Amino acid sequence: MTLWFVFALMTVAAIFAVLWPLGRNGRAQDQGSEVAVYKDQLAEIERDLAAGLIPAPDAEAARVEISRRLLAAAASEPAMAPKSNLKWRRAAAVLALAGLPLVAIGIYMPLGSPRLQDFPLAQRERGSGSGVAQSLENLVVQVQQHLEKNPTDGRGWNVLAPVLERLGRFDDAVRAYRNSLTYNGESAERRSDLGEAISAAAGGVVTVEAKAEFERAQALNADDPKANYFLGLAAEQDGRKGDAATIWRALLVKAPADAPWRALVQSSLARVGGGTMPALSDETIAASKDMAEGDRNAMVRGMVDRLATRLKQNGDDVDGWLRLVRAYLVMGERDKAMGASADARQAVASDAERLRQLNEGLRTLGLGG
Repeated sequence: MTLWFVFALMTVAAIFAVLWPLGRNGRAQDQGSEVAVYKDQLAEIERDLAAGLIPAPDAEAARVEISRRLLAAAASEPAMAPKSNLKWRRAAAVLALAGLPLVAIGIYMPLGSPRLQDFPLAQRERGSGSGVAQSLENLVVQVQQHLEKNPTDGRGWNVLAPVLERLGRFDDAVRAYRNSLTYNGESAERRSDLGEAISAAAGGVVTVEAKAEFERAQALNADDPKANYFLGLAAEQDGRKGDAATIWRALLVKAPADAPWRALVQSSLARVGGGTMPALSDETIAASKDMAEGDRNAMVRGMVDRLATRLKQNGDDVDGWLRLVRAYLVMGERDKAMGASADARQAVASDAERLRQLNEGLRTLGLGG
């Protein structure tokens, strides 16, 4: 009810703003007109002449001067609104009084409602996501229409395939990737993308068909990261965790420091136990790869112990805690990893930002937040 009262006040204010100049314009002109003043002066001269208060020559001279001023004033003033303008002002007033509210209501009713409830945040996010999905669907339709007329357009298949995969249409994505290979030629990246789509269509299982695609990609480029990762995943799914760890460890050795997939490979390596060499730094791995197994284990164990000692003295190093937890996981010492994660949370509990970073890192390692 309060909202409607506010709307009524706003409407009255708008109508008043329209009617105010219409109501005062004529009166202002009548009251302030120089023409009316000079006409009164001429009438006064006639009265004075008739009463003998002014000689005839002076009256004539005054009449001439006032008449000249009257003509000048009449020429300089805007023309007086004819009396018929009163009718138009009244019509405008009626239109403002009745028309403005009607037009406002006519626009507001289909577009808004004071009783409309706010959308919950989650529903807004779903609406936003559905808008993105709708735009992708529109893109798919446009590209598919183009490819129906130009089926040999390899660039079009390249555009379509990843979009179909993002929309969860994995079977269609497999077909698009195959066409991309047919019309664009062989490449390790295209073979890896096809294998990934086949695995996605199988619910994440690296099937025999998908594995064959990854092996073809690896034959074209031995360092292809996607092919090597999924070949490691195939080994893990076959129960060969040691082989999976070997593949993923070799992948990390060659990986750039800023590779976006490093965290995924590291967490996968931790999941399978990671053999006896923890994922510390690339320099450590490179320095220890030529050592005997026992020497390498002793070196790694010493580094892990020194890292744990340092973190007990200075617990603000979030990256250090994550390296320690990851090292314990890789060495198969999950209890120590859980203990280190608890110590880490306690050490950074007073710093919200560090705690957030730590929890995100621990989630990546599969230890929850």
